[in-house]
Amino acid sequence: MAGKSNKSKSKAKNGGTSKVAPADLAAGAVGLSSGKPETVDTEVKPSQNPEVSPKTKAAAPVVESSSDEAGVAKKSEDGEIQDGESAVLEGEDELRLYPMTVKGPSGEQMELQVNPGDSVLDLRQFLLDAPETCFYTCYDLILNTADGMRYHLAEYLEIGEVADVAAGGCTLEMVNALYDDRSVRSHVRRTRELISTENLHSSLSTALATEYEEKQAASGQREEGETSSSAVESKAKTVAVKDAGQGSVKPEAPELEGLGFMDDTTGLLANLVFTPPESENSCIESIAFSSFNPVPGYRRLQGDLLYLDIVTAEGQNCCITAHTQGFYLNSSKGNVLDPRHAKVNVESATLVGLLRQISEKFTEGFAEVLERKAAGHPFQNVPVLLPPNPWLGAYPPPAHKRDIARAEDSLMVPYGTEVIGMQRDWNEELQSCREFPRENLQDRIMRDRALYKVNCDFVDAATKGAKAVIGRCIPPINPTDPDRFHMYVHNNIFFSFAVDGDFASMQQLREQELQQQADGAIKEVEDENAKKVETNDVSPAEVVVVGSEVSEVPKAETDSTTAVEGEDSNDGNVTATPPVVESEQATYASSNNDLKGTKAYNSTDIAGLYTLAMAIVDYRGHRVVAQSIIPGILQGDKTDSLLYGSVDNGKKISWNEKFHSKVLEAGKLLHIKEHEVVDGSGNKVKLCAPVECKGIVGSDDRHYMLDLMRTTPRDANYTGLGSRLSVLRPELIAAFCQVEALERVKKRKADGEEADEKILLQEELPKIVLNPNVFTDFKVAGEPEEVAADEELVRKTAKYLVDTVLPKLVQDLSSLEVSPMDGHTLTEALHAHGINVRYLGQVAKLSKHLPHVWDLCVVEMVVRAAKHVLKGVLRETLDQDVGGAIAHFFNCLVGEETDSISETEATTETVSPVKNAEGAGEVKAPESNGKVSKKKKKQEKNASAVSSDSDKAEADKTKTEKGEKAVENRPSYLCITSKLVWIDIRECVKFKYQFELPEDARTRICKLSTFRDLCQKVGVMLAARDYALTSNTPFQITDILDLQAVVKHSAPVCADARDLLESGKVRLAQGKLNEAYELFSEAFTILQQVCGPMHREVANCCRYLAMVLYHAGDMAGAIMQQHKELIINERCLGPDHPDTAHSYGNMALFYHGLNQTELALRHMARTLLLLNVSCGSDHPDVAATFINIAMMYQDIGRMHVALRYLQEALKRNERLLGPDHIQTAVCYHALAIAFNCMGAYKLSFQHERSTYNILLKQLGEDDSRTRDSANWIKTFQLREIQAHAHKQRGRQTQSTAKEAEQLKARSDLVQAFQAAAGTGPGGRGAISKAAAAAALLGDALPRPRGMDERAARAAAEARKKAAARGLNIRPQSAPAAGQGMPPLGDLLSLLNSNKVAPPAKTAPAASSSKAATAVKGVNEGKKATAAAVKPSAEPAAEANGSAEGKVEKVAPLGLGGGLGGLGIESKKRKPRSKNPA
Repeated sequence: MAGKSNKSKSKAKNGGTSKVAPADLAAGAVGLSSGKPETVDTEVKPSQNPEVSPKTKAAAPVVESSSDEAGVAKKSEDGEIQDGESAVLEGEDELRLYPMTVKGPSGEQMELQVNPGDSVLDLRQFLLDAPETCFYTCYDLILNTADGMRYHLAEYLEIGEVADVAAGGCTLEMVNALYDDRSVRSHVRRTRELISTENLHSSLSTALATEYEEKQAASGQREEGETSSSAVESKAKTVAVKDAGQGSVKPEAPELEGLGFMDDTTGLLANLVFTPPESENSCIESIAFSSFNPVPGYRRLQGDLLYLDIVTAEGQNCCITAHTQGFYLNSSKGNVLDPRHAKVNVESATLVGLLRQISEKFTEGFAEVLERKAAGHPFQNVPVLLPPNPWLGAYPPPAHKRDIARAEDSLMVPYGTEVIGMQRDWNEELQSCREFPRENLQDRIMRDRALYKVNCDFVDAATKGAKAVIGRCIPPINPTDPDRFHMYVHNNIFFSFAVDGDFASMQQLREQELQQQADGAIKEVEDENAKKVETNDVSPAEVVVVGSEVSEVPKAETDSTTAVEGEDSNDGNVTATPPVVESEQATYASSNNDLKGTKAYNSTDIAGLYTLAMAIVDYRGHRVVAQSIIPGILQGDKTDSLLYGSVDNGKKISWNEKFHSKVLEAGKLLHIKEHEVVDGSGNKVKLCAPVECKGIVGSDDRHYMLDLMRTTPRDANYTGLGSRLSVLRPELIAAFCQVEALERVKKRKADGEEADEKILLQEELPKIVLNPNVFTDFKVAGEPEEVAADEELVRKTAKYLVDTVLPKLVQDLSSLEVSPMDGHTLTEALHAHGINVRYLGQVAKLSKHLPHVWDLCVVEMVVRAAKHVLKGVLRETLDQDVGGAIAHFFNCLVGEETDSISETEATTETVSPVKNAEGAGEVKAPESNGKVSKKKKKQEKNASAVSSDSDKAEADKTKTEKGEKAVENRPSYLCITSKLVWIDIRECVKFKYQFELPEDARTRICKLSTFRDLCQKVGVMLAARDYALTSNTPFQITDILDLQAVVKHSAPVCADARDLLESGKVRLAQGKLNEAYELFSEAFTILQQVCGPMHREVANCCRYLAMVLYHAGDMAGAIMQQHKELIINERCLGPDHPDTAHSYGNMALFYHGLNQTELALRHMARTLLLLNVSCGSDHPDVAATFINIAMMYQDIGRMHVALRYLQEALKRNERLLGPDHIQTAVCYHALAIAFNCMGAYKLSFQHERSTYNILLKQLGEDDSRTRDSANWIKTFQLREIQAHAHKQRGRQTQSTAKEAEQLKARSDLVQAFQAAAGTGPGGRGAISKAAAAAALLGDALPRPRGMDERAARAAAEARKKAAARGLNIRPQSAPAAGQGMPPLGDLLSLLNSNKVAPPAKTAPAASSSKAATAVKGVNEGKKATAAAVKPSAEPAAEANGSAEGKVEKVAPLGLGGGLGGLGIESKKRKPRSKNPA
């Protein structure tokens, strides 16, 4: 979300509290703060002027837009933002662009906007994206200048280096170049990509915006010419608020009307999967490489490169020749090649041009495909180099259709290569890119781009190669060694296996415990037997306990029996386990540490010091480590080229001065101490790295660093068995050194030094270095005091982790500075603080007061333990049983626990390749062997009617053999039960995290989040359907759609863009929007050039740009940037990643800022769905989203929906964070504002009092937010007094208005009054009273003469009745002479004097309160729209009436009781109300 870091939501880090936007709380709940825009401003800073309603800003008119994106306003050509307060950005430096005409090879013309700094690669990329030139791949660019010069442009040149484009008159010309084998294959592949629509991505946000625009356009046409408010209110869609007299209309967002939709999340999983509409390819049937390939030698000499077989949409079969000069239709028919041109000469420089000539349908269909691709956002068509693994797939799976191109790609192209026979030298490419110049920014951009591209290609090739290794497609280079030590070389990549060391250590410990228990039991039995021998003279015999029985066996058999039993209990790996763990073979921990060390040395970027390209691939339970190959390393002995470190665990340590100088330079940046160690011969060797690292010189004379498993010191908190590789994280080392340097600077300042603190810090920071070889088996040389000091510094670092960093993390989790939502974001948060994942158990123990954090930690530990168990299962599973094993394991993990596995066996026993070969996964119930046997017996009996005992015995023997054979053929995974799975999980969690899972952990964990995280960690793709998670077997084999590889790699970092981002955050925190915008824009430009738009850091830039534009008032520009971030996150992180959810939330807030509330609520619905999938419904971010939704409904007058969401938000915050949390105060304040909008000022006062009490306790009395809350309390009190006065005056006003309506309906009263008004002044009053009273009592109209007896009696009777009811009615005095009392006013005065007043406890009239609220709202600057005021008036009156008698005695109304009681009281009062609605 805007302003939210992936690792932290800290306002201090990400922008603080901005002073640009209004700081009142309610606006903050809907709007964005610079630090955490997606949720409510946790600083609870109400407005300094509470008299101004917080809804005023939301009533701003909608910014009209004609941009391609919904609600996105265009910008002027000079880059200044055309909106409100955006003038703050008008001082930015503009990017100078100059027009340049481009001429295509076939006469196409287009105009580009070119900057002198653009490279030729940038121009080629733009031409590749342009519809007019997208199908040209092989051409040269010629630059024609105004003076007639022509320049051939090389790819890595900048335009400004060749000619002065600012002078104008320059044109670009695309000239066809000659094809070769590689370029013609690339051209065919590009053509296939252009006509394919399978990989076209569509974002839900884009679809919603397009749909909204179409509705608005359609409704605008229908309503053209209608300008009245009633016409606007009759529309079914939400429209912009043009003025205060036009109200918002109820938006169509039924999915948000109630909260029940969050209960059935699994039923909504299908909404997370994008399923493109099935549409036949109208361009062409197929493009395939012909079976005439390879080209005959004699045709090769004439320029033929390859042949294509093409079937057009009309059904015509064509054979195409790919020539060095282009493509042409040859005359081949049948099985004989005829390379001559066809009778109708058809040729073109491009394949698309040729197809246009031979197929009319291709011309039409190709134009439609290009139009469809151009209709979406440009980022939707950009390929993702390293896409994430989707864990959900379409259900039911789409039909698998024939595609010859797909078959060729998967079968003909070898693993990890682009072209057959052309392998890439990955090491040479990588090291050559590192040697690129880096003196200026442009050089560094080119270098970073090359490094990023090579790394992505290497990871892709390594992934394919690792899958081929696991699939036994590649033979090992050491086939005689054990399988786990096999090594492979393919495509110039070295592959080796890593074992699960933790799992092996667990088995070893388990075996030791079992052995100890067995030894203890045997000793007890021996003692008992010894006693029996002494007392009963029993012959001595060795007694061994087997189950619950005791048997006598000779002593010689005891040891062998015990050994066999031990081997059986651990699958025969007891003796092999210790060598595996203690050997030199890589383990999971060592490979992870090696990757971290490689990243660390890459970050130092020391010239002349090289590391290898590396990737870790997990697939089907195996872990494969892929590395580029050092030149010459496989041709000779590794020890011959070893210059630094040791290959034999320190027995012999090599050293080289030149190598040491480079390692020392890197060590200074990594805080590694230069120290001495003693080798096996007693020689002292000076190192600045771990002993087991290896510095090797390759045949290319480059110095390489390998085996960087302990770049950081060992964790002093973990020194037990199996913790040899438990090292500290680099982030912790950096943070500790910073803190330690500050302490030393303070000490120096205290001693009297007056130097600048920054200078002192720069002096002290490099001095803090740690020895990576302490607390290891290697002997560290040096004085004992020095060694002790090194050990103490490492202990201090580990103590700093436990005593400072862990409590700080828990504090940040409590204050929501850090708010992880799933296992991935929790891991990122831990790593950002420098905490290893092995501390998850301690984090869970420290966060018991935070239920959502505790649940998240427990789920993550369970998932990580289950991952190890599932990988062990997959390693022992046959290829044909992988899907069934995964489904069975998932059922054991999250299905309902059962004591037996008979049901599982019944449903999965038939899953065998023989029985289901034709059924495609269809499961059939197995037939009973007994039934078959009886049937056969019955047939035999009917045939022969003879049955002997020998026949029966033979039948029983056959039956037994069949049963044993069925058991043998049953898949091995069926022996796994839910109980066994959870026993392993508990042991693994206890071993790895020192945490005891609660007994009810199985039922307490969120099942959806559990199998989602497990799928992501193992690479499983599930069918997106509704799972009955309460059943025993919710998963079937058909639900497992795919098993993908999970990859870790050392992605290069663009240091320039990173520094610009950090500087931009600082400027944003200081409120310097202009500078922040420039820095973020520059970082965005650099990252786009380095890694393209589909990268996570590019999304971060877009998020910060959107935040700056929001604070500058340019809501449309903010939407444009936010839409980019949303698309990037969806495609690079996944559709249900927490950052994607935040992106949808930000889009909703921005759309709401433009008063496009319907669109905003639809985005909020998506946000809630994604949050519920990733973290469940019990999370503070869900509560914050509820508040934002409530504010949106509040602004459109739907107060009942708004209150429901606010209630739910308050419930969650009180349960998850506690009643005294700042976020709970936010909910109370939001409720106070909502009640204020409804006119229920006493309830507003109560909830704001709760807000004040929390702020007073948490922040103190002097905090500005506490004082602001006190101001709100005073405001609500004042409004309550004013409302009470309105009520008192409103009784008479309301009665007057109603009696006036009655008077208009009673013509006899009017006549009586008019007749009385015509007499003299002496008797006017009496006659009017008598006449009115007579008419009121139903008597006949008296004649206008003197005093009427009947009228007097009637009046007296009326006064008598009034007196009996407790009313004191005085007779009116006669008016002064000459006064003309208005006839209507006199009559109403008379009627009011005889009106019966309501009891004292009766609620004030609804219409009076309604009128008072409406008037007060307008006078106080509220959002004075009819739709906003009317729905809120009646609930306000009922709330005031019901709470009037109680509110002084009870505590402030909270969540359930207050509003629930309000509804009950309203229902009780409603029948008693005598006033018409």
